[in-house]
Amino acid sequence: MELYSIDTGFFKLDGGAMFGVVPKSIWQKLNPADENNMCSWAMRCLLIKDGKRLILVDNGIGNKQEAKFFSYYYLHGDATLDSSLAAHGFHRDDITDVFLTHLHFDHCGGSIIREGDRLVPAFKNAVYWSNEAHWKWATQPNEREKASFLKENILPIQESGQLQFIPQQPGVTFTENISIRFANGHTDAMMLPQIRYKGRTLVFMADLLPSTGHLPIPYVMAYDMFPLTTLQEKKSFLQEALEQQYILFFEHDPKTECCTLRQTERGIRAGELFTVKDIV
Repeated sequence: MELYSIDTGFFKLDGGAMFGVVPKSIWQKLNPADENNMCSWAMRCLLIKDGKRLILVDNGIGNKQEAKFFSYYYLHGDATLDSSLAAHGFHRDDITDVFLTHLHFDHCGGSIIREGDRLVPAFKNAVYWSNEAHWKWATQPNEREKASFLKENILPIQESGQLQFIPQQPGVTFTENISIRFANGHTDAMMLPQIRYKGRTLVFMADLLPSTGHLPIPYVMAYDMFPLTTLQEKKSFLQEALEQQYILFFEHDPKTECCTLRQTERGIRAGELFTVKDIV
């Protein structure tokens, strides 16, 4: 097995929304805001070469939306999904599996591209993986979350015939080396791949822990549908991850790709910081 970090660029979101009830005087030290109160966040995906399978976990915001949509999110950075794949010697047509942690636009926007007037899968040789509960949640969205679930990102996947569902049950495996954790605080039935790699356990954190700045238990995004559920999920996961010495892989942290954890007087915090290529 080999793991590759895939940088798809950066975008900006409101700092207050990203840190919830935490005062700006505190979170500003973690991720300084610009004059519009916006902070930069990564859209970092993970490519897993596991036997004959090439698995892409999430795929960023994509490029098919109109300029007005992108103007809200201030896209920046030189990397793209294609350039990052190419840097590791891969092409999107090599991808066998697209694993979607959840269907918010910044995680699945690259799933679908425009070909003229048609919306078609960006990964023509891949199976797209979601789960039935989250798919229903995303395609029949509540009013609060509706703006994050864009039908042009989602419905063409099913229409293509390339969509399959993962059973939502404890301990379900994706491959021999990958099991799946479910989290329900951010959105219903979000999936976190838990990967056995070089004798270690690495967990792709998606939006349970967007960044190292979200490690303190009360630091919960205002975007989360069920913040008290997130609190309990974070608390339970962090204790397990500390005890089992897990590696955390961050999708949105603008600087830190991976970390271990350590116990401090203030609670569980980041320990060693490194990149996935540093894992030996």
